[in-house]
Amino acid sequence: MTTKAGMRPRDRARSFADRFAMKVPVLLAPMAGACPVGLSVAVANAGGMGAMGALLNSPDSIREWVSAFRAASRGPFQLNTWLPDPAPCRDAEAEARLRTFLAQWGPDVAASAGDVTRPDIDEQCEAFLDARPTAVSSIMGLFAPQFVQRFKASGIAWFATATTLAEAKQAEAAGADAILAQGFEAGGHRGSFDERAAERQAVGLIALIPRLADHVGVPIIAAGGIGDGRGVAAALTLGASAVAIGTAFLRCPEAQTHRAWADALADREPEDTMPTRALTGRLGRAIATDFVKAAGSAAAPPPAPYPVQRGLTARMKEAGAAASDHHRMQVWAGQSASMAKAIPAGELLREIWDHAEALL
Repeated sequence: MTTKAGMRPRDRARSFADRFAMKVPVLLAPMAGACPVGLSVAVANAGGMGAMGALLNSPDSIREWVSAFRAASRGPFQLNTWLPDPAPCRDAEAEARLRTFLAQWGPDVAASAGDVTRPDIDEQCEAFLDARPTAVSSIMGLFAPQFVQRFKASGIAWFATATTLAEAKQAEAAGADAILAQGFEAGGHRGSFDERAAERQAVGLIALIPRLADHVGVPIIAAGGIGDGRGVAAALTLGASAVAIGTAFLRCPEAQTHRAWADALADREPEDTMPTRALTGRLGRAIATDFVKAAGSAAAPPPAPYPVQRGLTARMKEAGAAASDHHRMQVWAGQSASMAKAIPAGELLREIWDHAEALL
């Protein structure tokens, strides 16, 4: 069914890169809170695509980020946000038990700490339309049809994150221009449309890419566990047209990652990361810190739903960062964390693609 059946991996990648004004088929993953302008500029100026994870950003801060990016680069970039879950079901007694547990790891947690919200997604989408990026990308679901139509009318491509074939088919039917296939190896939040199914739908990238390539007609962007040229070449060979890389860039100086987080990535074994809901309430892959392991034990209270858990853990994370204690911080990491290098992002991108080309 794929419209690109029979194309050689390099030709498929070149077609995708040309379409989106890239020199190499590598996108910076849109990591909310970890995509400073300088990192995206470095990736875009080296031939890839920059990104902003805009989940927690107001429309004005989105516009400011875009303005700063365009002042330093003419390269392509994407803007990303989550599709919101239904309003969380609150349980005062359960939250009280959580606050008692969290007080063992940091400052006392106020009863109001879980009263957090996120910026309005419609307002974010309006800011995306104003900014006119190369692409917008979604995670946790699909953009509303009226925004899909307006993005297309404005010449803005839509990359839809999918973790299963069923999700990818929904996205393609809704008008997605590419599917961002997220394997279970990926760091950060899991993009499942149904957050309750995230643990069960734990599909690895090597199984996910060919399954999607055989059944969807739009290009596939592979994400999860890719940190060097071998991973890029493998993803393209399996049927992807491009890759998205996040964790591997976190030690680059342009990423401005907290030193404790960056240092914790060095030589990190794949099994030293784990999926957890303890940090935000939504499933995500992080370093298996002392807190994450304790929060996953049978003796710990279950996490609150997103974004309540994010609010409840905020003061602990702040205290951990102030003390450079990564065990109390939000240290997202994919299984390829050991491949992250403390070298300029442009240099790392060129190294990754040169190696991939040699293998292809």
